[in-house]
Amino acid sequence: MAVRDLIPRMRSRTSVSRGEGINPLVAFHEEMNRLFDDFWRDFDGIGTSLMPSSGFPRVEVIETERDVKVEAELPGMEEKDVEVLLHNGVLTIRGERQSESEDKHRRVSERYYGQFERRVVLPAEVDGEKVTATFHKGVLTVTLPKTARELEDIKRIRVSSK
Repeated sequence: MAVRDLIPRMRSRTSVSRGEGINPLVAFHEEMNRLFDDFWRDFDGIGTSLMPSSGFPRVEVIETERDVKVEAELPGMEEKDVEVLLHNGVLTIRGERQSESEDKHRRVSERYYGQFERRVVLPAEVDGEKVTATFHKGVLTVTLPKTARELEDIKRIRVSSK
């Protein structure tokens, strides 16, 4: 059961499915970040300005047998505005989103502007030399192939009935 299932107003939202191989402490940490981010966003419209590293950009982590894919939503941005780094099993996505107009006539703004940095702990060992990143329609997709050692470590276990 996800933490968001315990909060009545959040039960109707779809939760991100987690892979069976993810560390439970990492999953708990991510869920707590999401919980606090949602709290501050709904509190008084200040959004993620207090915790920019926990909420923007929104990401999906998809793990297959061969690779790990991280997709980040970066609406209104271009590839030149984003920097992608990989170090010690952590993928870092950072950049800056500029406002398109001056603030003097703006009465309300719920959009995110400014510098951001999002770190994603990868669930598997990846080959840093073969990583690719593409940017299409505001979505950054980083494909991180698993190392040969990671692929060899997969052990199939036979399941039998009693």
